[in-house]
Amino acid sequence: MLFRLIARNLAPHKVPLTLIILLQLMSTVGTLYLPTINADIIDDGVVKGNSAVIFQLGGWMLAITAGQIICAVGATYLSAQLAMKVGRQVRRDLFTQVESFSAQEVSTFGAPSLINRTTNDVQQVQMLTLMAFTMMVTAPIMCVGGIVLALKQDVPLSGLLVVILPVLVVAIWLIVRKLVPLFRLVQKQLDRINSVLREQIMGISVIRAFVRRDFEAERFAAANGELTLTQLRTGRLLALMFPTIFVVVNVTSVGVLWFGGQRIDSGAMQIGALTAYLSYIMQILMSVMMAMFMLMMIPRAAVCAERIEAVLVTRSSVVDGPGALQVRALGGALEFSNVEFTYPGAQAPVVSGLSFTARPGTTTAVIGSTGSGKSTLLNLIPRLLDKSGGSISVGGYDSQGVTLASLRSAIGLVPQKAYLFAGTVASNLRFGRPDATDDQIWRALEIAQAADFVKDMPEGLNAPVGQGGTNLSGGQRQRLCIARAVVSEPSIYLFDDSFSALDFTTDARLRSALKPVTREATVLVVAQRVNTIMHADHILVLDEGRLVGQGTHDELMAGCGTYQEIVTSQLTNDDGVHAA
Repeated sequence: MLFRLIARNLAPHKVPLTLIILLQLMSTVGTLYLPTINADIIDDGVVKGNSAVIFQLGGWMLAITAGQIICAVGATYLSAQLAMKVGRQVRRDLFTQVESFSAQEVSTFGAPSLINRTTNDVQQVQMLTLMAFTMMVTAPIMCVGGIVLALKQDVPLSGLLVVILPVLVVAIWLIVRKLVPLFRLVQKQLDRINSVLREQIMGISVIRAFVRRDFEAERFAAANGELTLTQLRTGRLLALMFPTIFVVVNVTSVGVLWFGGQRIDSGAMQIGALTAYLSYIMQILMSVMMAMFMLMMIPRAAVCAERIEAVLVTRSSVVDGPGALQVRALGGALEFSNVEFTYPGAQAPVVSGLSFTARPGTTTAVIGSTGSGKSTLLNLIPRLLDKSGGSISVGGYDSQGVTLASLRSAIGLVPQKAYLFAGTVASNLRFGRPDATDDQIWRALEIAQAADFVKDMPEGLNAPVGQGGTNLSGGQRQRLCIARAVVSEPSIYLFDDSFSALDFTTDARLRSALKPVTREATVLVVAQRVNTIMHADHILVLDEGRLVGQGTHDELMAGCGTYQEIVTSQLTNDDGVHAA
């Protein structure tokens, strides 16, 4: 899976890949050829006292070394570029895939894990790609070439390789086999520590308010301790690998000098041949070391590749259906017919038997206790979640019969959690309509009752907005989110408890300003406060995922016990609601 992932992303870069291999080949051939020239210098120049041979062959050595350096630098530079491009493509593919996920897939993987896979996991694969073209290409050429040239220098002495190489390979393989499960565990523990840290950063105000800093510190320390212990175990195995390699290398050097000295003494071998043979043995062992270093990196990169591939092969549960139509302007008529939704693995549906109709020019409110399925109902309309049963019609089309782009471009959603992106006020409001003019933005701000505080900012529309809108109050964030929906001028407005942070006066002004804008649109409002929805044209009452009542406020007060309980719990007769 690891090499398939790398190969797939190397495919567009065939020319640089070929050039890298050629440069590495030239550099390695130069490295292999140098000991032979050195042996000739010793035997024909130094031993025989021929200075002309020394200068001639020495000049060749300098030229080959210079060419080798140029080839090695070029290959490393191109390898680094290629590895960066592979990392860029994998990150892009991951980001594109995650962007296509519905809430169901995101919750399955978890946000911390998806972030870790897009950053740390990709970095591991990227580093392996770099090492592959700086080591993996060189190592086999050097190993095979070294063995051939070592045999050329002296065949009987090469019997040492028959003993040395299997010992080295088996020793390293035993260590690497234990590293694989540890690397897999490290990645899972990194996900865990990212999850804990993300929770603590996002919930810092809650932690301080409830004086839970010590508890959270212990929770982080536990996750951090588990990761540390696993990495220590990994470090011990890695620390064992290199002493093992160097013991074999040093024992081999002693063996070559011992037996080679005896062959020189007997006249069966020349001094230059022994120095060349020793160089080739070192090159062979160095190539094995490089291969072992790659083997050390491969297990962790393989685990990362598995995690990356798991995201890339996961298909969103919300996609364009076969033959989905591209509708340019989708109307606002909305109809639910016996709609049901069940989360995967859940024993019971979250909502079931939902049937109602919402027409353009009307406001439909949804009310119910916490967990009754109000937000789920709204999320089914833009297909943030896909229904499990029944049918949803939008603008006269089945919601799954049109493309997601057509469906969602007709909807202006103001989510329960008011979220703004890092940038400016203008960039956030243009999120739904990039071509919106400043006049259109100011008009939307006036409607959302946000123009006053934006005008008070020195930069106005160019005022900076922190990630998530952290430099704004809850009410300001809500009003900017409402303005963002208004700017896009959709056919359907979905307000998911979007007025909860507003005072009653601002709430009333905002609703009054919205009426002319939404006169031709369908409006759905999820709310907790009865005062917010009592004047709606149609009210839906949910209880444990089922529609237990629908109608106007007066009709529900007369015939829906659940609605009566909600009203009674919030308002008294003095408010004039019962008489309304």
